Amino acid sequence: MKIFKILFWVLWRVWFYILMFIPILVMLPFLVLSILSEKTYPIFFFMARIWARFILFGMGFYYKIEREQEFEKGKSYMLVANHTSMTDIMLMLAVVKDNPFVFVGKAELAKIPLFGFFYKRTCILVDRSNSRSRFKVFEMAQHKINQGLSVCIFPEGGVPDDESIVLDEFKDGAFRLAIEHQIPIVPMTFLDNKKRFSFTFLSGTTGRMRVKIHSFVETKGLKLVDKAVVKKQVREAILKDL
Repeated sequence: MKIFKILFWVLWRVWFYILMFIPILVMLPFLVLSILSEKTYPIFFFMARIWARFILFGMGFYYKIEREQEFEKGKSYMLVANHTSMTDIMLMLAVVKDNPFVFVGKAELAKIPLFGFFYKRTCILVDRSNSRSRFKVFEMAQHKINQGLSVCIFPEGGVPDDESIVLDEFKDGAFRLAIEHQIPIVPMTFLDNKKRFSFTFLSGTTGRMRVKIHSFVETKGLKLVDKAVVKKQVREAILKDL
């Protein structure tokens, strides 16, 4: 029985990567055209959402969203959530519909064939070991917000090696940017992603992925000295359901 379970996990993980590439190959000409100009990014975002949902449903996942507050179409937000799985990216894209956003993510992902080509041209890449790279992130994020886009940052700064950690400490970047640009912070809790598809290779199961979108944290009138208080408030909102 255990052999069959291991075989399922191996094939299922391989299937995940196959699903990543199928929609990219199918939509390739349109994806390339959509990244030729910053003005066409919403078109790319629309196709990225198709890509995300294709993977989630193809893996046997379905998502359920509980909302404490609704997004305003066309408004910029700082999107933050706990980070435990590769499917966090897909789930975030599936959940946020009418407010195109860009990810701030690890530079290493740009090395993935084909996926990396679009990733490095549409996301804000950060090399956490390079202080100049971290500073450049703020410049690029400010540019995207000024264009009317939202920004998504997983504030833990990566996935903890120790999977027993429920929620790691938060970095300052997302909260500093939100306060500087006076945009609301949207805390989200991904309740099931670690159970469904963690970074442990021989693990996971199909099923429901629950998302809770908490009440937004307003930053209008706040100063950078309020950053620590806001960070704690957002972390506690995400942690309480985990």
